[in-house]
Amino acid sequence: MAADSHSLLSLLAWGDSGYGDEFVRGAVTTLFISFSSYAIAAVIGLFGAWAKLCHIKALNRAGEAYTTLVRSLPELLLIFLIFYAGTRALASLLISLGLVESLEINPFAAVITALGLIYGAYLTDVLRGGIQSVPKGQIEAAKAFGMHGPKRFVRILFPQMIRYSIPGLGNQWLNCTKDSALVSVVAQVTDIMSVGRSAANTTHKAIFFFGATAVVFMIISGVSMFFFGWLERRVNRGVRRA
Repeated sequence: MAADSHSLLSLLAWGDSGYGDEFVRGAVTTLFISFSSYAIAAVIGLFGAWAKLCHIKALNRAGEAYTTLVRSLPELLLIFLIFYAGTRALASLLISLGLVESLEINPFAAVITALGLIYGAYLTDVLRGGIQSVPKGQIEAAKAFGMHGPKRFVRILFPQMIRYSIPGLGNQWLNCTKDSALVSVVAQVTDIMSVGRSAANTTHKAIFFFGATAVVFMIISGVSMFFFGWLERRVNRGVRRA
């Protein structure tokens, strides 16, 4: 039994004799996909929250339609739709406008954008809730002092919005890291899931390598939970709880 365990662990050796270095590179790729998608989602979420809270009905309806559509469909189906239909539509538009003669969209960038669009809808509602949690009296007081809109946002609205939104932001980050595994379905990437599947197929040790893949995801999730917990405690320093 000990010899079998040792032989299995040797499959995770560094270099040509094992898959340890490939798992590390896969973790880096997964984190890159997750960070890039989350950054896009955060920008979309800010604009989406503004659209759903502004007084322009057309923007309200557009924001509501966007978030409802994304919440209604499975993430994998949305990735397929955005990756295939979205990239084709963008290429056709640019070619018809005469901006390019031909266009080959990078699949890696396409799937990152797809994940960003998906999680932008979830962050829209997270940030909208954070904005609505900021006491209106503080905004009115800032207006009375003559603060213009951008300064009110930077000094009053944004810091408190983030404080109220951190639990939701952390949950969506965890979901984003897990859903990054879906990109291997439509693009050739060396993320954790692809490395684990390739190793399992090559060595026929599916349970071991999928278990190792699960452990890597659990490590990422554990570190992320620790970070967001620390961040939540830090931003709530000096805040009296009811």
